[in-house]
Amino acid sequence: MCGATNDKVGPRTVDDTLALLRKYDRPGPRYTSYPTAVEFTPEFTAKHYRDKLAAADRRTDEPLSLYVHIPFCDERCLYCGCNVVITKKREVAAAYLENLHREVELLSEALPNRRRVSQYHWGGGTPTYLTESQIEGLYGKIAEHFDVLPDAEVAIEVDPRATSFEQMRLLKRLGFNRISMGVQDFTPEVQAAVRRDQTEQQTRSLYDECRRLGFHSINLDLIYGLPLQTPATFARSIETVIDLRPDRIAAYSYAFVPWLKAHQKWIDVEAMPDPATKLRLFVIAREMLLGAGYEQIGMDHFALPDDEMVQAMRQRRLHRNFMGYTVKRGSDMVGLGLSAIGDVAGSLAQNAKKLSTYNSAVASGSLPIERGVGLDSDDLIRREVITRLMCNFHLDRGEIESTFGIDFATYFARELDELGADDGPVHHGFLEIHPDRLEVLGDGRLFVRNICMTFDRYLRKDEPTRRVFSRTV
Repeated sequence: MCGATNDKVGPRTVDDTLALLRKYDRPGPRYTSYPTAVEFTPEFTAKHYRDKLAAADRRTDEPLSLYVHIPFCDERCLYCGCNVVITKKREVAAAYLENLHREVELLSEALPNRRRVSQYHWGGGTPTYLTESQIEGLYGKIAEHFDVLPDAEVAIEVDPRATSFEQMRLLKRLGFNRISMGVQDFTPEVQAAVRRDQTEQQTRSLYDECRRLGFHSINLDLIYGLPLQTPATFARSIETVIDLRPDRIAAYSYAFVPWLKAHQKWIDVEAMPDPATKLRLFVIAREMLLGAGYEQIGMDHFALPDDEMVQAMRQRRLHRNFMGYTVKRGSDMVGLGLSAIGDVAGSLAQNAKKLSTYNSAVASGSLPIERGVGLDSDDLIRREVITRLMCNFHLDRGEIESTFGIDFATYFARELDELGADDGPVHHGFLEIHPDRLEVLGDGRLFVRNICMTFDRYLRKDEPTRRVFSRTV
């Protein structure tokens, strides 16, 4: 970021950059949801979720989004923040699938009139941990109860180390059209530091097969902030990614949360890049990807200019949910499987995160909801504001006013004052506040989480620096 320019602030010195890092590098949500999962409580039960599903079932003219969680992996990567089950006992996955099939039935029973799906995603874990017959059986079970639309996004996460060409041919035949491939970093030393040994050849081989099979879109995932990463080594990884030329690229900030994920305590903290270097890694990636013809999407994604996400961003209709950025915005999202989260009829509901609890609940005929939260009118307003800023770096104040029946300047008087304060985002050239809109500018895209945190009422009632969230840089 050093040397960046902005019409309001001009070039930044190294000291300027470090001062901004000290100010903005603090724990904060990634806003895959609002309210965040921190606000979920066990008082929200399966009964509450069934009531919300009944309300959603009445919206028969709108398709659903559907997420399926396959939690299994053979080995654990030290950086991982996902809800996974590490086992080589295939009978454990077989038992889970029996209950997952039953959950599909339970969910469909709760949605008798609403079965069309426009966005459909398998995540994990490693979905291709499953055998071909298990993959086909699960896909068939869901297709038996839900109608995946012909133009739906049908996506799956794959690990080049654990995915065969035969599995890819099956996925294409079943109807998957989007592939998200984990890479993180191509540098062997970095891979060893996080226990993910994945050769460039493994990645290239699976990538080339996906291209040969004609998948509609391929995304590669990268992570910056891992131990032993340097600007030089990460730049080489970016060069390799650019040479592959995927349709989309995600460059995620490493979420180091050892107080939540105990295995991350094995990470060598001394080998991790400091905040200034970590931010520089992303700036390098951004500059290289933009120079190669990609366009930035949201805070951490990039896509080729003809990608539909780029078109959606230009038209300011890009959306984001637990499955990531999407152009298929649905009013309701349902989740299946261990720890899956649903966003239904003004509520957020999460399945059990412990395998035995999940299996027991479903086997007894109950939806395996463990916790959740119902959204009030203020939550709905703030969620819309945060989502639009995170997705499109733009907020039309008039649209918020007409949608929710508020006066924006009055409702958010405190937030607008804080954003425009002498040492706030407007002062640093990150944001412009106009009578009709808010615009995130330049380096403000790097700190959009901090901008959105201003609108988060829960951070006012709780201690913002508590060790719950990862750092924003």
